[in-house]
Amino acid sequence: MKVPISWLKDYVDLTISIEELIERLTLAGMEVASIQYIGIPQGQPPEGSRQPPSNHLVWGRDKIVLGAIREVKPHPNADRLVLAIVDYGGAELEQCVTGAPNLFDYKGTGPIDPPLLAPFAHEGAEVIDGHGDGVQRMILQERKLRGIPNRSMVCSEMELGISDSHEGILLLDWDEFGHLPPGTPFQDVLGDAVIDLELLPNMARCYSMVGVAREVAALTGATLRLPSLDVVAEGPSITEAVSIDIREPELNPRFTLSLIRDVEIKPSPNWMQRRLTLAGMRPINNLVDVTNYVMLELGQPLHAFDYDILLERSGGKPPTIITRLPAPGEHLITLDGQDHTLDEFNMLVADTAGALSMGAIMGGLESEIYDPSGEVLDAVGVEIGEGQAPVHGKASVRRPATQTVLLEAAAWNFINIRRSMQSQKMSSEAGLRLSRGVHPAMTLRGSRRCIELMRQVSGGVVAQGHIDAYPLPAPVIQIDLPMAQVDRLLGISIPQAEVVRILRALEFEVVEVGDVLQVTAPDHRLDVGTGFTGQADLIEEIARVYGYDRFPDTVIADMLPKQRANLSLEREELMRDALARVGLREIVTYRFTTPEREALLTPASQPSNWPNLPYVALANPIAADKAVMRQTLLAGMLDIVAANARHTDRQMLFEIGSVYLARQDDPLPDEPTHLGIVMTGPRGVEQWQKDGDTTLMDFFDLKGVVETALRDLRVNADVRYLPAEHSSFHPGRAAWLQINGKTAGIVGEIHPLVRQDFGLGLDLKRPVLGAELDLAMLVEHLVSVRDIAPVPTQPAVYQDIALVVDAKTTAADVYAVIIDAGGDLLESARLFDVYQGDPIPAGKKSLAYKLTYRTTDRTLNDDEVAKVHAKIAKAAEKRLGATLRA
Repeated sequence: MKVPISWLKDYVDLTISIEELIERLTLAGMEVASIQYIGIPQGQPPEGSRQPPSNHLVWGRDKIVLGAIREVKPHPNADRLVLAIVDYGGAELEQCVTGAPNLFDYKGTGPIDPPLLAPFAHEGAEVIDGHGDGVQRMILQERKLRGIPNRSMVCSEMELGISDSHEGILLLDWDEFGHLPPGTPFQDVLGDAVIDLELLPNMARCYSMVGVAREVAALTGATLRLPSLDVVAEGPSITEAVSIDIREPELNPRFTLSLIRDVEIKPSPNWMQRRLTLAGMRPINNLVDVTNYVMLELGQPLHAFDYDILLERSGGKPPTIITRLPAPGEHLITLDGQDHTLDEFNMLVADTAGALSMGAIMGGLESEIYDPSGEVLDAVGVEIGEGQAPVHGKASVRRPATQTVLLEAAAWNFINIRRSMQSQKMSSEAGLRLSRGVHPAMTLRGSRRCIELMRQVSGGVVAQGHIDAYPLPAPVIQIDLPMAQVDRLLGISIPQAEVVRILRALEFEVVEVGDVLQVTAPDHRLDVGTGFTGQADLIEEIARVYGYDRFPDTVIADMLPKQRANLSLEREELMRDALARVGLREIVTYRFTTPEREALLTPASQPSNWPNLPYVALANPIAADKAVMRQTLLAGMLDIVAANARHTDRQMLFEIGSVYLARQDDPLPDEPTHLGIVMTGPRGVEQWQKDGDTTLMDFFDLKGVVETALRDLRVNADVRYLPAEHSSFHPGRAAWLQINGKTAGIVGEIHPLVRQDFGLGLDLKRPVLGAELDLAMLVEHLVSVRDIAPVPTQPAVYQDIALVVDAKTTAADVYAVIIDAGGDLLESARLFDVYQGDPIPAGKKSLAYKLTYRTTDRTLNDDEVAKVHAKIAKAAEKRLGATLRA
C-alpha cells in the first residue's frame, strides 16, 4: 500500500516528521517496507531507527523553483529548439533554450496568458541528465546551444527524478497552482514522500488513505478529517431504472447501485492523475481514475457498467442486477479476453440475459465502459485497479461511447473471494482488499463518494437516490472492557483517560461506567470479536497505539500455572537428538500434497501397501499441488532428496511429523506422528588423512541407524526385524520393524521404479534407503532412568561359536537363543560372519558369533565357560535345529 504524504495530509495534519511517522507506524503494526522521497530532503531518523539513508535527488530550494513561461520564441539557428521566456520571481525574465515538444504549439504566438507553469532550474542546480545513459546526475552550467547562451532550463519529470517521462517538460495545471508566485521553491510545489506499507491481513482496514490517516490521528493525537459524502443528484430517481436480486446473502450480504447520465469520457484532472501515479496506479481516463481513486481513498472497490448495454440486454426494460452462483458449465469472457470456466463457488454479477462479471474480481467484456473511439476501456471493467492493457483483437468490441454509467459497490464474503481468486488465478487491487475483508457499511459510502466525483470530472447528471439491497446486515459489536482486565493483560497500568482517548481516536464509541468501558466497534471494522476475544482485540489496539516501545521490562504479576511435562513432545525431541547424534539432518516438508504424488510410491500395475483411505481434502488449497493432507512422509522426503541430488551425493535425512488418515466415524482424521528416514550415497566423507569410506550405504546402514537410535533412547522392548514385501521397497531388501510383537513400520531399500518416478534414476548400484515408522510405538517403552554399570574389574573370556542353521532362520532368532541359554555368565554376543556355500549344505547358512563371558566377582575358569558354551550349542540344536560348524 503506497501512501503519498501529500494525499495523506488531506485527512490528517502531520505534527511529527516523516521519519518519526515511519517509526510509529512500524511499531503500531504497519511495517514500512520503503520510502520514496521526491525532491525533499530526508530528515533525521529517530534514535535507534533502522531507516537507511536515501540517495534521491533533492531539489535545492533556491536552485529549482516554480517558473511561469510568459512567451515561447523561435530559436534563430535551430528548428527543433525554442526560446522559453521564464518568470522565476527575479527582477528580469530569464531566457532558456529547450527542445521540449510540448512548447512548440506556443512558438511565436506572443505573450501567453495565463502563463505556463513549469519547474525552472537555475545555473548550479543538480538534475538528472535526460540524455545520458541510465540515471546520471549533472550540475547545470552556462553554455551555448546553437549559438544562444543558456544557463538554466525548464525541466521534465525525468530531469527532476519523478519518473522516466522525457517527452516534454512538466507543465502544471494553472487552476491548481496558479495561486503560487513564480520563484516558489519547487519543493513546496510537488515535493513529496511516498510510504510503502507492508500490511498484514489483520490490518486490512488500512488498505486506504483514510484508514492510514485514522491510524496516524490516533498515534499523534491529531484530528481525522473524512471526505465529504454529499452528492449533488439532480436527475430522475434511480428506483425505476434498475433493481437488485441477491440470491446468496451469505456470500454477498450487501449490494448498492448508483446511476449517472450524460457523462463525458476524457482525461482526469492532473491532481488526480498525479496522486494515482504516486500510489502505483496508471491513470486511464476520468471514469476509471475516479473508481480507482475512491478505492484507494476509502478502501471500497467499485465497478462500473455501461447502463445502455444493460438496457439493450433486457429488451428495453429496466434491468435486474442478479448476484448468484454459476450454472454448471457456465463460462465468462473477462475484460482481458480470457474465457473462464467458472467454479461452483465463483460469485457472479449477472442480469436476466447472463453473467456480467465475476463479483469483486474482474468484469466481463460485454457490458463495460467504452471511450469515444469505441474501444472498451480496461480498468473500469476490471474490478477496480487491474491496470491492464486495453483489449484488442478478437475480444475487442466497438460501440458508441458510454453515456450512462451504472455504478456498483458491494460487500462480499472475503473467504469465498480469496478462494475464487486462487481457483481462477486472478488478482487485482480490488481483490486484494475484498479478500481480506471490507465491511458492508463501506459500500454506500464508497458509492456516494464515487458518483459525486464522477459528476465533478465528467459533467454528468446523478440520478436521485441509491438502490441498496442489504439482506444480511452486519451485527453491531459491543464489548464490556474492565480496566482491571486491561492492566492484567498488558502488565502495566495505562490511565483510563488515555485508554478512552485511544479507542475514540480509532472511532470506537466508548461509554464509561465506573472503571468499566462499554465499547461499540466502528462499522468499518471486521476484525473485532465479542466476549473475551473482543476484550483481547481492544487491548491489542490500546497497546499498539500506546506504543509497545513504552512498555517497561517487568516481572509477570500473575501466578505461574503448574508446570506439567509434555511427555510425547519430550520423547519426540529425544528422538530428534538421537538421530542427530547418529549423523542425520532434520528436514520439514509440506503437509500438503496430491493423491497423484503419493501414488508414485507404488509402481504401476502393482497393488499398494499404503492405507486405502480417502484423503483429507482442503476446502481452499493454496496451490493445485497442495490439495490434500499427506498420508505418508516418504513422498515429500523423496522429492527433497531428488532436489538435493543435484548438489550432493551423500544424504542422511529424517523428518518427524504428522500424517492424516481419514476416519469414517469422525469428520476429523487420525493424526499419528511418524518418523521418516531417507539415506543414500557413500558411508563416509573424504578426510585429509585418507579417503573416507566411499562404499555405498545399504540396508544394514539404515538398520544400524534405527538400532543405534533405539539403543541411545534405552528402549526396553523386544525389537525385531522381519522380512517384508512392500510395494514401495525393493523385494528382498526390506523389513518390518516389530516392537513387542506389534509392527511399528518398515525399513528398506526404495523400489527402483519408485525412485525413478521421483527423479532419482535407475542406478541399482546406488541404493536409496527409506523408513517410515510410527514414532509413538518407538518411544512407548523408552526408559528415562539409565542403569549405570561399574567398569569391569575381572577379565573376560572370549570364544567363538559357528552355527549351521536353515537359510530362512534369522540372525535375530539365533541371537535370542544364545542370550537366553548363556545366562548370567554371557555378557554379549556379536555376529561377525555369515557364510553360504561349500562345504555348507544347500539351503543352509553359517552364522558365527563372538561370545564374551565375564562375571563381576571372580575370574572364570575353563570348565565354567565350557559348560555354558555347550549349553548354548545344545539349546540352538533343540530350538533351531542348528549344528556346530566343523
